[in-house]
Amino acid sequence: MARPVARRAKQVPLRTHWIVLTMLLVCLATMLLLNGYTHHMFGAAPDGAVQPTGGAATVPRSIIKGGPVIDAGTGTPRSVAAHPRTIALTFDDGPDPVWTPKVLDLLREQGVHATFFVVGTAVAEHPALARRIVAEGHQIAVHSFTHANLTTAAPWRRSLELRQSQLILAGATGVRTTLLRPPYSSEPSALTDRDWAALQQIRAAGYLSVLSSQDSEDWRRPGTEQVIANSMPRSTAGQLLLMHDAGGDRSQTIEALEKLLPRLKARGFRFATVSDAVGLPDPTHQAGLLERGRGLAVIGVMRASDAVLTVITWLLYAAGALSVLRAITTVIAARRHARMRDWTWGPPVTEPVSVIVPAYNESAGIEAAIRSLVASDHPLEVIVVDDGSTDGTADIVEALRIPGVRVIRQPNAGKPIALNTGLRAARYELIVMVDGDTVFETDAVRKLIQPFGHPGIGAVSGNAKVGNRGGLIGRWQHIEYVIGFNLDRRLFDLAECMPTVPGAVGAFRRTALERIGGLSDVTLAEDTDLTMALCRDGWRVVYEESAVAWTEAPASLGALWRQRYRWCYGTLQAMWKHRSALIQRGSAGKFGRRGLTYLMLFQVLLPLLAPVVDVFAIYGLVFLNPVRVLPLQQFVYRQLMYLVVIQSVFTALAGTRLRWQRMERYGSLQAPVGPEVR
Repeated sequence: MARPVARRAKQVPLRTHWIVLTMLLVCLATMLLLNGYTHHMFGAAPDGAVQPTGGAATVPRSIIKGGPVIDAGTGTPRSVAAHPRTIALTFDDGPDPVWTPKVLDLLREQGVHATFFVVGTAVAEHPALARRIVAEGHQIAVHSFTHANLTTAAPWRRSLELRQSQLILAGATGVRTTLLRPPYSSEPSALTDRDWAALQQIRAAGYLSVLSSQDSEDWRRPGTEQVIANSMPRSTAGQLLLMHDAGGDRSQTIEALEKLLPRLKARGFRFATVSDAVGLPDPTHQAGLLERGRGLAVIGVMRASDAVLTVITWLLYAAGALSVLRAITTVIAARRHARMRDWTWGPPVTEPVSVIVPAYNESAGIEAAIRSLVASDHPLEVIVVDDGSTDGTADIVEALRIPGVRVIRQPNAGKPIALNTGLRAARYELIVMVDGDTVFETDAVRKLIQPFGHPGIGAVSGNAKVGNRGGLIGRWQHIEYVIGFNLDRRLFDLAECMPTVPGAVGAFRRTALERIGGLSDVTLAEDTDLTMALCRDGWRVVYEESAVAWTEAPASLGALWRQRYRWCYGTLQAMWKHRSALIQRGSAGKFGRRGLTYLMLFQVLLPLLAPVVDVFAIYGLVFLNPVRVLPLQQFVYRQLMYLVVIQSVFTALAGTRLRWQRMERYGSLQAPVGPEVR
């Protein structure tokens, strides 16, 4: 139950961490958008697989019948072909870390220069190969930024593709070029109206378009001999021969070149770059210092985006591994725990019990809670400690005039102090602590205290269930209580490392409480702090699933946030307070190495990794297959839970003390039907 504590540290509003998180989110989104655009938007189909469609009414006939190097300017369009007996070897789609070096080695052995039409993203990934192309005297030219189909791309995307390609080339090699080969292009005779419109925009951006006059069709991988046959000129006319040094297995291309180059030389053909073959001035120029700097910046950002995605991928693996590990351990623990239903701790426990109910402004549900307790089938006394309520909580309890129910009024001092007050007033050895919004089953108290038949038991956790499940938020929490909290408690029970006896339903041995000095108010999770202290003192804490109590869960996202924020932050405080248990021996060390490790992995680290799943899901919805991505998600509730952990960690790191945040009570629970109060 939430209420203000007596000693409040100065409250500092935490706004900075949300600003930092927002900035990180914006940067991350930018990186992922860039990565998705450069790696998944285009380039899936090989050259030649995209066939031209549509008419060619606007394409000048001189272009259709002309050479493969085209100036599509606003004046009279022009084109040129290679000189007779001249072969311009052209390689598309690189550079590739495997095949481009082999092509370069072979060309160097044969003393041949070629033209490499490189893809901007590949240059950014392998800038050293691009520099080697230039250093060895080959001509380097542009093949778009992402191997996009410029014919079908929107004008703004064409501009982006051309601009970024040139920047990356300048950053990687220090040169710029005026030659560009559009991806999926072929010979001039295949141009369509849409192709011509794209070539005109390409010319407006300052490029000459370089098509091909002969296609080796190595992209089909038809076999080495067929690649050679496709590459052999049919006459003495010069050719711009299309080949590839990237885009998959190019072993056939390498094998074909080893045989093709000597054969063509023997037939009297010479090899030249594109500009030399058609008689154009050198299209390659030194890039300016500013352009090189901008290009290096683009390359740096692209590499950073790749690194970010790599980190996200590994974090996704880590989150998946932790999730699977938690699922396996909890299922195994649940099955083993279920086999212990007939376990007896010793002789039946029949002695009376003191029930302490700390109450602060609990007028909405206090009557139902008290009536459920006095309807119990086990002898007990009820002590209601009114912690300075202003809504008449104590008056409501006194007006009930139920024998065995006492009210103690005190100034507001906080829940731990109220529980200590009740502990001093209690008459019996066995103590049950109950929140003022909790309704007990008639047999809950009796079942809850049976494990005390064993002298080593210091505390028992009951089975808290959500009573107000009417709304969506209530149903979410009900599922969480059943498959989350209670399954965890089964595991903790078996591993003898129970970290928390919930304030809603828990029982304690008075001797154990007095030995550790009662409850402490130095953390916001007094129940977790208390349980950890008992474990470290050598007491065993167990879980009694059959002791059922119904608690009132938050009914709004705001109330849920405040509750979980306090829970999480308080748990972090308790873990830090009891961190030395990790290196202790005996039962304290068992609790530390098992319980604290489990909490750190699955209740701190796993929620902190959970945003990775959401980030990857958004990335996948945009760039991958949505059907494979959507099943990863549980919207709203899961995000709320991990944001709570993120805020709690930031709060802890900032050294800010979080104040108690009182839960809003609705009075939605009713006392179970039981025997009349005598």
